[in-house]
Amino acid sequence: MPDKKPKNIFVQGCIAAPFIADSIAKHSSKTNIGGHSIFLGQVRSDVIDGKKVAAIEYTSYEAMALEKMHAIREDVFAKYPLVCMHVYHSLGVVKAGDVCLFVFTSSAHRKAAIDACEETVERLKAELPVWGKEIFEDDTYQWKVNK
Repeated sequence: MPDKKPKNIFVQGCIAAPFIADSIAKHSSKTNIGGHSIFLGQVRSDVIDGKKVAAIEYTSYEAMALEKMHAIREDVFAKYPLVCMHVYHSLGVVKAGDVCLFVFTSSAHRKAAIDACEETVERLKAELPVWGKEIFEDDTYQWKVNK
């Protein structure tokens, strides 16, 4: 069910595998759930102009981002019959190969969970005031363009 106030979605550094596993495990007692959909965003070690990305440093206008996330959450809950939704986004430096975004939606049936997860991810990428600075192996950097 939707929260009444914005929930903090930010995690310092990467989103660790044990945290993700624990989040999933906690849902086994919720027997009204029949389907989950999970999206994990991972930092890629792209090669740009001959330089390899070693990490991304994420920053945000947090107050605005939390308000926007609350609005997205409310919209998605109004559109899909979800039991729950969890969103976590990294702030700070996340190394290539590590998880920086975790979106987890659950519903009685798989289609609602899948569609809600996809819409949430797309809206986060388009609307959330979070910026990434790609840090190259040579310690130079550039601001990332979301695709």
